[in-house]
Amino acid sequence: MDKQPASSWSIHTRPEVIAKYEIFERVGSGAYADVYRARRISDGLTVALKEIFDYQSAFREIDALSILHGSPNVVAMHEYFWREDENAVIVLEFLRSDLSAVIRDAKRRKKNKGDGLSVGEIKRWMVQILNGVDACHRNLIVHRDLKPGNMLVGDDGVLKLADFGQARILMEPDVVATDENQLEEASREPPEVIPDYVNSSQGEQEVLSKDEYFRQVEELKAKQVVRYDDDTDKDSNVPDGDASCLATCTVSEMDDDFGRNSFAYDAADEEALDGGGEGLMTSCVGTRWFRPPELLYGSTVYGLEIDLWSLGCVFAELLSLEPLFPGVSDIDQISRVTNVLGNLDEEVWPGCVDLPDYKSISFAKVESPLGIEGCLPNHSGDVIALLKKLICYDPASRATAVELLNDKYFKEEPLPVPVSELYVPPAMSGPDEEDSPRKWDGYREMDSDSDFDGFGPVNVKPTSSGFTIEFP
Repeated sequence: MDKQPASSWSIHTRPEVIAKYEIFERVGSGAYADVYRARRISDGLTVALKEIFDYQSAFREIDALSILHGSPNVVAMHEYFWREDENAVIVLEFLRSDLSAVIRDAKRRKKNKGDGLSVGEIKRWMVQILNGVDACHRNLIVHRDLKPGNMLVGDDGVLKLADFGQARILMEPDVVATDENQLEEASREPPEVIPDYVNSSQGEQEVLSKDEYFRQVEELKAKQVVRYDDDTDKDSNVPDGDASCLATCTVSEMDDDFGRNSFAYDAADEEALDGGGEGLMTSCVGTRWFRPPELLYGSTVYGLEIDLWSLGCVFAELLSLEPLFPGVSDIDQISRVTNVLGNLDEEVWPGCVDLPDYKSISFAKVESPLGIEGCLPNHSGDVIALLKKLICYDPASRATAVELLNDKYFKEEPLPVPVSELYVPPAMSGPDEEDSPRKWDGYREMDSDSDFDGFGPVNVKPTSSGFTIEFP
C-alpha cells in the first residue's frame, strides 16, 4: 500500500472532527503525534484526540487497538477519522497521568523522607501491567515500546497500555478489514478478542505452564493468516527517534544526529530488510533503556519476548524508583547490561553468535558481574527471582505474562492493594520537573551526539564490511 502524504491542516480545521468534539489544549507532543484534550459534544465525555502524522504509525495503532477492543488494561479507542491526504485522528479515552509520573512522584516523596511505593502498590501496578501485556500477547501483538510513559493511569487508579504506534501484529485474523482510507470513523466491527485471564481483582488467574501457553498460541496461529507487514517497517516516514541501533557501521553512517533522540531508527537497517525474506522486522524500535539485547545486537527475527525484557525493566524501576539500564548510547546500553548479567556467550544464550552484530563489538571479560541482586540490594529473594525470569539474555527463557501473574510473589502478603487505594499524581510527567535528569520527558534520556562518547580509547579493526570495535 502507498503512503498517504501528511496534511498541513490543523486538527482544528477538520470539519468532521470539530462537528463532534470541542478541542481544548494540547496535552502531549511526540515525534509522530500530538494529543489534545477534548469534549464529545453529544454527551460531554472528556476524550483524547491523537493526531498522527506518520501513516504507518497510525495504521499500526488503529489495527492493534481495534483487535484489543474491550481489554480492561489497554487504552480504549472510541473511533477514528482518516481521509486520503490527511493525518489520522484517533479518539481515545482520556487518562490524565502515567506510570512515569507515579514513579517520579514516589521518588520525590521518598527524597523528602516520606514513603515511596509500598510493596502492595507495586504489586497492583504490576498486576495491571501484566494483564495488559497478556491481552496483547494472547492476540499475538508485540507492543515493542513498553515503558512507564506508555502506561497511562486514570483517576481511578486503573492502568492501561497505550501508544501502539510501533506495535506489530505477528498474526492477524483474516476477517479483519484493513482499509487505510477509512473516511470517518471505525465503522467495522472490532475483531474478536481472545479472552483475557480473569482480572486478579476479581479472582484467581488460570494456571498454565509455558508449554501449554505456547501450545495455545500455536493453535491460534493455525487458525489465522500470517501478516507479514514488512512494508510498514520499511516505509515509515518519520524517524522513530533517538539512537541508531548498534550495527556493523561504516564511517559514513555515523552522522551528526547519531544517538540524539529517544527512539532508535536507522534507514539503512530498514532498507536491508527489503528483499531479505518474509517475517523480518527492524531491530530499531523501542526506547533504549527498555530495549532487549537481541534488538541491541541487531536481530530482525524476534517475537513477543522483547516485551518481556521491557517488562522486567519497568518492574525494576518500580522497585528502585530508578531506571535499571539508563544507557546514554546503544554501546553504553550493552555495556551496562553486560556489567550486570555478565558477558553474552553461547553458555547463557545458545545461538547468540548468530546475532547480526554479535561479532562487531566485544567487551573485556566481566569477571564479577553485579547481578540483578546487586542492583536491588534491599529486596527479597522472591523479587530477585521474579526479575531474573524477565531480565535474562535468552529470550526463550523469559517467563510469559501469565506465568508471572501466577507467581507466588503476587499471592503472598502483603497482597496487591485495591486499585482504588493507588495514589495517582495530578498529571503526566513533564520536562520541567525539578529533579528530572537532563529534563527528559517520557524517557528522552539521551544527550550524547555519538555512541562512542565517554568510552576513552577503543581498538578499531577494519573488516570487509566496515570495522569492528573493541572496548577495554
